[in-house]
Amino acid sequence: MGDKAVFDNRRVAAAVRTQEDFLAALDSRVDVIFLLYSNILTVAEHIQKSHDAGKKVFIHMDFSEGIGKDRAGLQYLKSLGADGILTTKTSMIRPAKETGLITVQRFFILDSHSVDTALDSIRIAKPDVVEIMPGVVVKKIKEFADKVNTPILVGGLLEFPEEVDAAIEAGATAVSTADRILWDYK
Repeated sequence: MGDKAVFDNRRVAAAVRTQEDFLAALDSRVDVIFLLYSNILTVAEHIQKSHDAGKKVFIHMDFSEGIGKDRAGLQYLKSLGADGILTTKTSMIRPAKETGLITVQRFFILDSHSVDTALDSIRIAKPDVVEIMPGVVVKKIKEFADKVNTPILVGGLLEFPEEVDAAIEAGATAVSTADRILWDYK
C-alpha cells in the first residue's frame, strides 16, 4: 500500500476525539479522518458521513467500544465501509490486512529501546502505514524513514505549521493532529 493510497493530496489527517471535532473534520480540507473515539452504536453513521464528505475514515481499534478487537470486529468494520484501522497492537495488523482494511500501526517513541521494539514489530506485522508519536521527534522520523519501506505518519504534540513541515522534511509522509487549525494547512 503506497502512501498515495492513504494520503491522496493532503498531508494532514484529522485525529478526532469528540463529536464536535468530527463535525469540524467533515468541513475541513483533510482527506483522512482518524476516529479516536467510536462505538458500535455510532460507527456506521460516522463512516457514512465521512464518505459522504469525500474522506477516508480509520477506526482506532484500541479505543472503540462494543466492537470486538478480533477478526469478527474487523469484518464488521469492513462491512460498514471503514477504510482502515489504527492500533498499537501488532497482533491486530495481519487480520485487519486479511480483511481488506488499510492498517496504521502507532508507536510511542520514548527511548532507544522503544525504537528497536517498534522496528521489530514493523518487520513482523508489515503495517501499511506506521505512525510515530509524538510527532515532534524529527530525529527519530528520519531514522525510521531510512530503515523501513513503509509510509511514516507522525502524530502527537504537533501545534504549529513549522512542526508539520519539519516532520515531512524529515521523512514523514503525513501527520495526524487534533489541532483543527492545522487541518487546513497542507
